[in-house]
Amino acid sequence: MRRFALILLVWPEILAADTFRPLTGAQILDALSGRTLAYDNGATQVFEPSMATQYFSGRPSSGRWAVRDDRYCSIWPPSDFWACYDVQSDGTRIRFVGEAGDVTVGVYAD
Repeated sequence: MRRFALILLVWPEILAADTFRPLTGAQILDALSGRTLAYDNGATQVFEPSMATQYFSGRPSSGRWAVRDDRYCSIWPPSDFWACYDVQSDGTRIRFVGEAGDVTVGVYAD
């Protein structure tokens, strides 16, 4: 019985370890600014404090990023379209969720 009680005490931490939580605008800035994420496809992305971003996948691509209404937004020239995403984190991973429900997960690489 004592072992079962111990398992119940630890269970919330186990569940929380893999739980993504939504980030506010200030939290998004803190989570991304000056950081590098690695993605499953082998690409990496650097989020400069100057709001420039570099995406490396075979060759570099340069864009801009911003936080608008508690969402991460980016623009990749020559396009003039800002794409925005909800951002969630579990502490070690960042999950971007697009308007259509598409999900991209990055892991801190720095």
